[in-house]
Amino acid sequence: MRRFLVILEKTSTGYSAYSPDVPGCIATGSTKRIAEKNIYDAIQFHLEGLKDEKLELPTSSTEAEVMVFN
Repeated sequence: MRRFLVILEKTSTGYSAYSPDVPGCIATGSTKRIAEKNIYDAIQFHLEGLKDEKLELPTSSTEAEVMVFN
């Protein structure tokens, strides 16, 4: 099992999503839920392709923290 940080951003037409640890793998969706499903599927597909080609799988090295400011 692998874990990757996924960044979701609100856009003017819905949401976009990407993982800094999986370069080039992005997804969009008209809702946050759809974007989450699409990025999950995109990363899964990408990892399967890397495995099939016997290429090195990415490692998770990105961390995130929510900070609150006044």
